[in-house]
Order: sequence, then C-alpha cells, then structure tokens
Amino acid sequence: MKFSHLAAAAVAFISCTPTACTDAFVPKNLGTSRSAKVAFGMSSTSTVAEISTNPIQGMKPGTSGLRKKVEVWQAVDEANKNYVENFIQSLLDTATEANGGKMLDTIIVAGDGRYYNAEAMQIICRVLAANGVANIWVPKTGIMSTPAVSAVIRMREEGKCQGGIVLTASHNPGGPGEDFGIKYNEGFGQPAGEEFTDKLYERSLEISSFKTLENTDDIDLNAEVGTAFALTETSTVTIIDPFEEYVECLKECFDFDALKKFCERPDFSILYDGMHGAGGPFAKRILIEELHLPESSLLRCDPRPDFGKCHPDPNLTYAADLVKKMGLNADGSPDTSADPNSLPTLGAANDGDGDRNLIAGSAMFVTPSDSLALICDNWEAIPHFAKAGGPRGVARSMPSSAALDVVAEARDIPFFSTPTGWKFFGNLMSSKEMFGKTDYTPFLCGEESFGTGSDHIREKDGLWAVLAWMSILMKANEGVAEGEPLVSVKDIVKNHWAKYGRHFYCRYDFEGVDSDDANSVMDVVRSAFVGGDLSAVSGDDSGITIVGAEEFAYTDPVDGSQTSKQGLILNFEYPNGDPSRVVFRLSGTGSAGATIRMYLEKYEKDVSKHDEAAPVALKSLADRALGLVQMEQLTGRDEPTVIT
Repeated sequence: MKFSHLAAAAVAFISCTPTACTDAFVPKNLGTSRSAKVAFGMSSTSTVAEISTNPIQGMKPGTSGLRKKVEVWQAVDEANKNYVENFIQSLLDTATEANGGKMLDTIIVAGDGRYYNAEAMQIICRVLAANGVANIWVPKTGIMSTPAVSAVIRMREEGKCQGGIVLTASHNPGGPGEDFGIKYNEGFGQPAGEEFTDKLYERSLEISSFKTLENTDDIDLNAEVGTAFALTETSTVTIIDPFEEYVECLKECFDFDALKKFCERPDFSILYDGMHGAGGPFAKRILIEELHLPESSLLRCDPRPDFGKCHPDPNLTYAADLVKKMGLNADGSPDTSADPNSLPTLGAANDGDGDRNLIAGSAMFVTPSDSLALICDNWEAIPHFAKAGGPRGVARSMPSSAALDVVAEARDIPFFSTPTGWKFFGNLMSSKEMFGKTDYTPFLCGEESFGTGSDHIREKDGLWAVLAWMSILMKANEGVAEGEPLVSVKDIVKNHWAKYGRHFYCRYDFEGVDSDDANSVMDVVRSAFVGGDLSAVSGDDSGITIVGAEEFAYTDPVDGSQTSKQGLILNFEYPNGDPSRVVFRLSGTGSAGATIRMYLEKYEKDVSKHDEAAPVALKSLADRALGLVQMEQLTGRDEPTVIT
C-alpha cells in the first residue's frame, strides 16, 4: 500500500526553483534544491519489531557484493526465509561495529532497476529505520548507476553519507530465474573491503534476530524529489535527485563546454548502448541534455527489470547490435562489408549498473586493457589529469594485459598490479585520504573486464571512460578543419601500437561449470605447473613452451593487508622468443555454478602483424594451455561460452 497524500499526518510544501532534469526520474517542473521538502508522517499503526530468525548459509560476498538467483532473495524456498532481512541486519551490525559501536546516521539505498529492485528496497528501508538509521536517501524511482551512488556518498551535503547499499548484480542477467545482488559501499564511496565482508559473513552465521517495521506503508519511489517520509520518529526516507552530484563530479573532470562544441562537428557521431541498465538515463542526461547530441545517439537507454531479456555485459558477444553497427565482426575484427561512411565515430556500451564500458571506433574494437593504456598515454587531453600535471599513480588488475605497464614506465608514473576487484584500487586512491600516506591522486585504474575509472569517485565508471575517449578524440582533432578527415579511434590506437607494441589479448569464459570440476582444473594447474617440474612438460606441434608458473598473491602497499590465491599464471615462450602468458581464475561474480576465466596475452612489436584479430593471433596459445590443464577432460567443455 502506498502513502496516501490525503491521509498523511503532516504535509508541508516549500517552493522550488525549476531546473533541467531527465524525464525518467525527475519531472521537468520540479526543482532539485536540497532545501525542498514534502513531508509525510509515519503510519499511526507502524511499530518497530524484533523478529527471530535463523542463520542462512552462503551469504559470503564475492569481489563486488553478494549475488544469488533472485528466488533466493525472494525466499521462495522456506530455507531462505527472511533472506534480505538477514543480510541487511548482518551488514548493519558489521557497519555499526566498524563505526565504533554507533549506528550509522545516513545511508543511501539505490539499485540498477533489475527485477525485485523495488520490493527489496522497501524491505531494506524498513530494516534501516527500525535499527535507527536517521537519514535514508533513495533516488527517484529507486534506480541509480553505481558510479552515481559513489558520487553521492562523497559529495552530497559535504560527504554526510556514511555508506551505500546498492541493489545490483552488475553485468549479470535480471528477471525471474536470473540474478539479484546487494553490495555495500563505505564512507568514502568505495566498495567494502575484505575485512568488512569477512566480518559480515561471520555475522550472518551467528544472527538470531533482525529489526524491521511492521504495519507500515510502502515508500512511494516515484514521489517528487525532496519528498520526505517519516518512517519513525527518528528515521526519515528522502527522495533525492539521482543525477546532481554525479553530473557535478563529471564536470570537474572534463571540459563540457569544449566537448559540446566538438559534438557540433557534423563529422562526429556517437552510438551509446545502455543495455537497458541503470546507466542509460545518465547517458541521456550527459550526452543529450548537457552535450546536445541527438537522441539517435542512444541505443537501449531505458532501464528494464529484465534488461530487455539481454545479458547486460558490454562485450563483443552481448553488445552484438552495437558491435555490428560499428562495422565489426563478432571477434572484434573489421567487417569489410560495412559502409565506412555510415559508421559512427565512437561507439560505447555500459552494463547493468553503469560502471563498465565497451569502447569502439569505426571498424575498430578497443580492448579494455588497451583503452586504459591509451587514456594513460593521452592524459593531457583530460582536464582531471592535465590540471595536476598527469596521474600520480596508475593500476590494473593482474589479469589485465601489460599494455598499461609499458606506458607507465615510459612516462615515469608509479604503477601497481592488484587482484581483481575495484576495492583493491580504493586503498591506493585513498592512500592519503584514509591512511595519511602517499598521495597517488589523480589516479587512473582499470580491469580487463571492461572497467575503467579514476579517483573522481571510488568505483569504475562507464560514462567517465566514454567522456575520456571523447576528450582524446577532441584533442587529436584540434587542428583538423571541418571537411578534412577526422583523426579516428583507429588512427589513435594504431599509432599507440606502433609506439609501444601491441599486447594481443582476449579472455575465454567457461560459464556455469560444476564447482567441483572447476576446482579440479585449478588443482591441476597448481600441482602440475605451479608446484610441478616444468622441464618434464612435453612439447607439441605449436612449439610454444611453458617457462614459468606462479600463483598471484598481493600485499597491499597502503595498509599491509595480504590477499592470496588471486589467479594462476602460466608463462610461455613462442619459438621466436616472444613472451606470452595465460592466467586461470575462478570468477566471484556468478550466482550459480562456477565460471572459469582464462586470460590470454601475447606481446608483438612487429607493426606488420598488428592488424590480426586477437582471437586468431592467440588461438594456438589457447589450444596449448587448454590441453595442458585438461579443460575438456575435467569439465566436458570443448569450447568457451564467451570469448571477449
């Protein structure tokens, strides 16, 4: 039951100054002034109740939150009764302990709009209010990109917010039978670290009760921005503008006036695929309303609970429509049948919660690892870096290619290789802010899994990466008059390869593998190669020789924490001496079974060989590695589910 405007105990209207907003969330005639309030009193029958419960096994967050099939969260099975309540109470107890035993004052609750988003949000707000959280911020409609949540935590009311509960399973599918997830961001806007998530998991195994509100009305998630709902005498939900802080943040990073002028060029165009995720309305807000690009620049930018029945992962497989429209084949190679005059200058896609990105130019796919290296090498084009004289630190996840490494070395920028998971970048970005140590900001970082970002927030940011590429194109075309051919994405990438060499790179995903079978593959790598005698490994017709093996472990240079078992690395050498490597890792982002990820990389300095498609260039290396680890024998899989 929704709040009744007529039955509300108290209603107070304060005038607002109209501002431009996006239709999906904020009515055009409504202002977003933070002083604006439309208050509704709590239900006269609502009560705080403490409900007995039992621990539920398996509430261990992965690299970015806890993800399960949505029916688990909905407690379709009696064994999962109170699943959302148990997890949120465990989270709150952990956050309270980390806050010196004091309940948090302000928390934002937002989601990517997937199936069960609104229902779970109502449950969470009741648990927060019953536990005494004074201020609960919820974006209009409840939908917000993950980067925007981080911006709100850091910037709204001078950083008043102490944490964020984000309802997302990121790039995983949504809808009945698909995935749902919840992640937590801490007080600087960063994903919760392992110390926090480990304690949360421990608490979930001990929980015996949770607090919630009973006999209370649902919050109207479509209420006007500024509406406040008093759930208890001490706890209020306020509907906020999802865009304000995020737009402000991006304007501090980029020159919007110059970008708007560049977008006026008749020879520039962009196609942005929102994949029906939370990032779509933010793309509309920035690209259409701020930079005045035409609506035709947007593809699938309306959020849907099931993402339009697509898999909202911005890669060559799942962003197939965009890939084709950019003049590319499914493997990222140019489609020679495409009309080059009909192709957009720049193509991009984001995932379900708007933090990942795919970048492509006309007939040119840019791998995430190359994209990161190119942004680093072209930092002068991005005001966020240029104002400070360049990045003071850069980092990549270990499975990403070494393309960033060579740029960082050439440009004398401190470089780090971390485990997979954005939380590991958080300490480096906040080294001075949180720990009083070396200041690495402005900071640039990224992952091979289509994640790129900087220290403007503490999350990866799909739209930030797109604006970075627009800025690079703008800088590259400063002296190009209208009517002359634009310096293209392809030109920029090929010039980069000629300068630094090309790191051929791709990833094989074997999804939904039986967990025992997946662990057997990893055990073979550990026993036969990491802990085995490599000189006894037989050769094959490819001539590719294994020359080293290790298991990646990480000691955080900021807080000294140690993380082990972060990926198994096999180093190879081609007959001509060229180095290559293959990394095996089990993914922590799935909700059922296991995903084995195999990362392939080969360095090539010879410019004449740079045009070969990466999957083709790496095929012999892939075959060699798969044979050595007995992938087909142990899993029954003779080919990957996805190649990106």
